Amino acid sequence: MNAPKIGLQGIIFGERNRTDFESILIDLKKAGYDHLESGNLFKSQGEDNARRLLEKYGVTQAGAHFGYGDYSNAEQLSENIRYCKAMGVKYMLCSGVSDASNAEGYHESAKTFNMVGERLADEGIRFCYHNHNWEFNDLGGVRGIDILAEKTDPHIVGFNVDVFWVTFAGFNPAEFIQKHADRVGYFHFKDGLKNNEGKPIFLELGYGMVDLKACVEAAQKTRMDWIVVEQDNTARTPLESIGMSRTTLRNNFGW
Repeated sequence: MNAPKIGLQGIIFGERNRTDFESILIDLKKAGYDHLESGNLFKSQGEDNARRLLEKYGVTQAGAHFGYGDYSNAEQLSENIRYCKAMGVKYMLCSGVSDASNAEGYHESAKTFNMVGERLADEGIRFCYHNHNWEFNDLGGVRGIDILAEKTDPHIVGFNVDVFWVTFAGFNPAEFIQKHADRVGYFHFKDGLKNNEGKPIFLELGYGMVDLKACVEAAQKTRMDWIVVEQDNTARTPLESIGMSRTTLRNNFGW
């Protein structure tokens, strides 16, 4: 099986995504990455500047990540589709639903996702929903993630599986990947722990509670196009953390 492409989600750089994008690309390359997951760089950096910097450092975009409002708003959706087509992006990712507090919010979101997924498929782009832990909450005998799985078409609505959040929610990410093998192919590899207050501590890959080996074994039975490293924040410098995670992938899985 071919190795997946390895990307990095830019969230770890915080404000630098807005104030010093070039320094992000420098760190990304130093740590051994060639692909960055971000939002619409034309909006945040300006088209000419974004293209210039990406070309200068030999970086391409992995998936493009947006919130629910970017998909439920037709104008914003069209703008982001144009961006992805211009940049050759094949995966558009969504975080969030219309209302996560009740089942109706997930049903409403499922309808939106089916419409979006169909439109993106016509454009040659795969739509994927990015999970957190709260989609696994019990909403009175049903879980939001199960509503999304049951009420959306797997041919046009995929899952961007975040293996840490599945683990944090108390579920087995490898089993989740296996269960939804027809939907997956773009993964967020994240690691961390749960502190005494039940809150997440984000750590470098291989330093937390996620069974990465089992996740990889499950992912290898899917299309596994992308493995994107994501660490929401760090007590170290971003460069040190993303380098440690890159080393874990290289030393343990040969990527």
